[in-house]
Amino acid sequence: MIAPPIRIDDPSDPRIAGFVSIKERDLTGRQGRFIAEGTVVLRLLAAAHRSSRGIVAEAILLLENRVAGLRELLAEFPEDVPVYAADARVFDAIAGFNMHRGVLAIGRPDRVPSRDALLASLPASSLVLAACGISNHDNMGSLFRNAAAFGVDAALMDQSSCDPMYRKAIRVSVGSVLVLPFAREGTAAELIDQLNAAGFSIWGLSPRGETDIADIPPAPRTALLVGTEGEGLSPAILSAVRTARIRQRPGLDSLNVAMAAGIALHQVARVNGRI
Repeated sequence: MIAPPIRIDDPSDPRIAGFVSIKERDLTGRQGRFIAEGTVVLRLLAAAHRSSRGIVAEAILLLENRVAGLRELLAEFPEDVPVYAADARVFDAIAGFNMHRGVLAIGRPDRVPSRDALLASLPASSLVLAACGISNHDNMGSLFRNAAAFGVDAALMDQSSCDPMYRKAIRVSVGSVLVLPFAREGTAAELIDQLNAAGFSIWGLSPRGETDIADIPPAPRTALLVGTEGEGLSPAILSAVRTARIRQRPGLDSLNVAMAAGIALHQVARVNGRI
């Protein structure tokens, strides 16, 4: 039997302080915690909590009319994760704007693996998505969603890339950030060195790439490298790896980084028998 949710009638109730003004918290910081929004993301948070990934759910806040339809999902969380419920007026006052989804959760990453540790944990046959200088949270979320769709084993980013645990990135990824292992640290050059040392065949995506993506050969370990919005991968990075391009009609400089990554990942995953 699932315990009934704890009723919240006052937006200033200290028990739900972590949910207050979530947009403002995006700017001021959340002390290592993250916000998950929506039913699909809540389901993946439950899966991540049960796994060895090191993602922990701390609390759930629901619009009162969503509770009945989510009882089975709520049962997947441990009993010590409190579930709160509020009517629409109080819920919106807590969040700071109209939250029509009516589903929020707070979580935290308990264990954050180093890039070395993550690479060491990958199987002999692996596909990695690597990113340098990604600054847009929508693109970051889309990269993770594409990576999950095409069987990527891990996402690796340099320190200049934005945080994938940012609320919007998690939402756009449809929760994939919570279940796909990732590491964000160091420089792009260090990332390339580590991938080389781990035996990865590295392909940098660029409109000026030397090889068509259809001609990327299968390999036990492949890493697809994408660069910052607008400028893409720097000349120094492109000179350090093999490069691939996506054929397109003339007149447009390049594709959006997440779109390009999705197309290339599909091709690489297909060639390597992952889909």
